[in-house]
Amino acid sequence: MPVFREWKSMEFRPCIDIHNGKVKQIVGSSLRDQGDMAEENFVSGQDAAFYAKMYRKMGISGGHIILLNAKDSPCYEKTKEQALNALNAYPGGLQVGGGITDQNAAEFLQAGASAVIVTSFVFRDGRIDYGRLERLVQAVGKEHLVLDLSCRFRSDVTEAGYYIVTDRWQKFTKERVTPELLDRLSQSCNEFLVHAVDVEGRSKGIEKPLAKLLGDWGRIPVTYAGGVHSFEDLNLLAELGNNRLNVTIGSALDLFGGPMSFEQVIAYIKERRT
Repeated sequence: MPVFREWKSMEFRPCIDIHNGKVKQIVGSSLRDQGDMAEENFVSGQDAAFYAKMYRKMGISGGHIILLNAKDSPCYEKTKEQALNALNAYPGGLQVGGGITDQNAAEFLQAGASAVIVTSFVFRDGRIDYGRLERLVQAVGKEHLVLDLSCRFRSDVTEAGYYIVTDRWQKFTKERVTPELLDRLSQSCNEFLVHAVDVEGRSKGIEKPLAKLLGDWGRIPVTYAGGVHSFEDLNLLAELGNNRLNVTIGSALDLFGGPMSFEQVIAYIKERRT
């Protein structure tokens, strides 16, 4: 029987999402590789390094930088440059994901990432490729690997549930998020990042069943992202997640044009941890 470490204290995990070379908040389900299109909630006038410096000054670590362009996109290099600048501004303080493989992961770690975040590389034909996963672990070490299990709900299949999506959330896999899957994958990584893609960027509330599933499991750190738009949502996430789930807030934060005060969110999380 595998041994797990209990994780029972919510943390705030900041985010820097980069698309077409700019820091943005988008509607997750709208992202398309063709034409590098996405429905935008917010486009920042500041660069990624600005946000990294802010998080560093406030002592908030463990957040994630996500490159939202495909590697063959004409905008990828601009997006990558922004990500590398942010890592340089806060070495050891941020994770990075988007197009990570066993071949390029070391570049991002050397640039200052505390960990790399991976989904698409470890899937082949809609299933987990454990050979690729092992190569990643060998390349960076389990302690520097975060698996992104971002998912969408499917009711049109025999076993309805939350299925992992890849390729910037555009392709369904055949892997359903279950406690058994989490047990298995947690042997090869240090954390999970889970975007509830159907509500990502919509600011209309969290995916309650998914939050409960992740919170009931709670055996290694899990960061939940998607739909948080009020302190009532934060209370609900803490309750359903047994205070185990870390949380990312994007479009709803005043940093990104939303109504929720960044400073009040930090104070709320700090209060729950004392």
